[in-house]
Amino acid sequence: MKTGKLLSIIALLGFSVSVMATSVPEDKIDTLRLAPINIEPTPPAMQKVVNNDVKQVRSYPMQPPIIPHKIDGYQIDLKVNKCLQCHSRTSGSPAPMVSVTHYMDRDNNFLTNLSPRRYFCTQCHAPQLDAKLLVENDFIDIEQLIKAKAAVKH
Repeated sequence: MKTGKLLSIIALLGFSVSVMATSVPEDKIDTLRLAPINIEPTPPAMQKVVNNDVKQVRSYPMQPPIIPHKIDGYQIDLKVNKCLQCHSRTSGSPAPMVSVTHYMDRDNNFLTNLSPRRYFCTQCHAPQLDAKLLVENDFIDIEQLIKAKAAVKH
C-alpha cells in the first residue's frame, strides 16, 4: 500500500516537472502588465482622495456609503474611533449619522452602543480616489430609479 502511494507521488511530480519544462514564450503570456517582466516601470503618481464632502451615488446594490473626505491620521482602534466624533447619533454635527443597523447585534437586538462588529468603519467604508474607472459601471441607484419612474408618470 505504501509503495503504491509513493509511486503515485513520484509519477505526479514527474508529470508536474514535465509540464513546467514546456514553457510558453514570454510574448505569448496574456497579462495586464504594461512593461516587460524584466523591467521595473516607474509607478504612476498616487491619485488624490476625493475630498468634497458630497454624498456619492453607490456603484452596486447594498454598497456601504463611501467616505467623501480625507481620513488621513484618523485614529480607529479599541479605545478611540475618530469617525464617531461627527457621525455618532449624539454628536450634533451635520454629518450623516451612523445607521441604526450599526447599533444592532447579530440577532437584530438593539444595543445602547455601537455594535463591536460595526466599530471599525474602514472595514466596510472607504475613501475614494479621483481616478479613471478601470471598468465601466451601468448600475442605477434605487433613488434614481424612483425619480425616473415618477418622471415617466407625469
